[in-house]
Amino acid sequence: MDAQQPLDALIVGAGFGGIAAAIQLREHGFAQIEIIDSASGPGGTWLHNDYPGAACDVPSHLYSFSFDQRKDWKRLCPTQPEILDYIKAVVSSHGLDSAITPNTKVDSCRWSDTDLVWEISTATGRQIRAKALVLATGQLHQPAVPNIPGMEAFTGRIFHSAEWDQSVDISGKRVAVIGTGASAVQFIPEVAEAAGHLDVYQRTGNWFMPRRNRTYPSAVAFAIKRIPGVQAWRRKFIFYYGETLTAMIRHPRTLGMLGRLRSTFFMKAQVKDPVLRAKIWPDYTFGCKRVLFSSYFLPSLQLPNVDLLTDAVTGFTPDAVVTADGVERPTDVVILGTGFKTNDFMFPMEITGQAGIDLHTAWSDGPHAHLGMTVPGFPSMFLMYGPNTNTSGGSILVYLEAQAAYLRQALTAVEARGAAAVSVRPEVALASDRETQANFQGTAWVRCDSWYRDSDGRVVANWPGYMSQYVRRTQQFDVTEYDFLNS
Repeated sequence: MDAQQPLDALIVGAGFGGIAAAIQLREHGFAQIEIIDSASGPGGTWLHNDYPGAACDVPSHLYSFSFDQRKDWKRLCPTQPEILDYIKAVVSSHGLDSAITPNTKVDSCRWSDTDLVWEISTATGRQIRAKALVLATGQLHQPAVPNIPGMEAFTGRIFHSAEWDQSVDISGKRVAVIGTGASAVQFIPEVAEAAGHLDVYQRTGNWFMPRRNRTYPSAVAFAIKRIPGVQAWRRKFIFYYGETLTAMIRHPRTLGMLGRLRSTFFMKAQVKDPVLRAKIWPDYTFGCKRVLFSSYFLPSLQLPNVDLLTDAVTGFTPDAVVTADGVERPTDVVILGTGFKTNDFMFPMEITGQAGIDLHTAWSDGPHAHLGMTVPGFPSMFLMYGPNTNTSGGSILVYLEAQAAYLRQALTAVEARGAAAVSVRPEVALASDRETQANFQGTAWVRCDSWYRDSDGRVVANWPGYMSQYVRRTQQFDVTEYDFLNS
């Protein structure tokens, strides 16, 4: 869709956020849209993360669009193949296939003060003009690869979990997994079953809650499909159940103690050995870091071919992993479960706003955006899953749907006024950021270091309240918070 005439909107990212935005815009008369993604097709994180055991922690009836519910999910929490199939089906049913340009990386987005449009450059040399820019790259899309001495000299196979090398057969091999975060907790039980020996290198322990995620019994599957209201009730129940986890994080001294107690009973029941229990036990407040859901990870650490190691990885030899105690452990395959560059958002993409201001400069004090979506000096630019819109106790799709409706209202307001663009007022964004940060005080989120926070300690990933609060706050686009630019 090359254009001399500007697009209504260019969307960067074909994951859930980009798809939600495209559907909202298309259904409200914004026909000239394009979604660009560097991957081979739609899916976002669910296209890239195809490691063994990949699945969502959130039940399927909430981790799916409210306007496109399914009653044929096979289990409570959907697996990666099921989610990817769902995304592709949503794209197809809403006629978005032709709007997606795959295998295309966006290098830069520059606001033209002269023409009042966004000028986008891709790695393929395309130049695109758009009235609005929607950055739907999310928070969890750039693998974080540690810089460990000797890594380049390692002669075995090494890869990040988000770039799983499907050509590697780990059967009978000596495998090392570095990291025990959310992804590692899912694939380690699968790797442990296949590997000849598995070394798991843990930096910090996790708080766990149970999740078996078995396929539905036939009677349950029948009730979901055939009994009216069951699916809607389940979605509402899970919504408010998720809010209770947020309440525990917001009130660590009271409700949070109940979450800690529930997690403690579960973990002690799963791990009887006092030595292993001491290794896996978290030393921070419940909810400060991501609470993980798994009924299989802790048992997998107790298999005879698995060792849990808490000494830091300090280097590699050509055929071994070296730890701080000087021990070299022979290894054939290294899997990095080291997470993502969560605070980089859309970077290293170059984003330049009014008067040539660079987004890096605008965010010199840390990423921030009004309601996680709009930044002063960057007209008609909207972030999906931007700063402070992650959830610790619910479904990100609730936030994405709210954001898609909000940005659509913003562009409708631009059109209704015959304006060229809309820009959040600086004082509004400043007050919004101060309020957001203030709302973290007293919560579990600020009681330890985590990927939720930047190097200065600001929580830049999470929303400090409840899903319901965010939905209410974004339900109506407030024109008084914005300036409209006229050509």
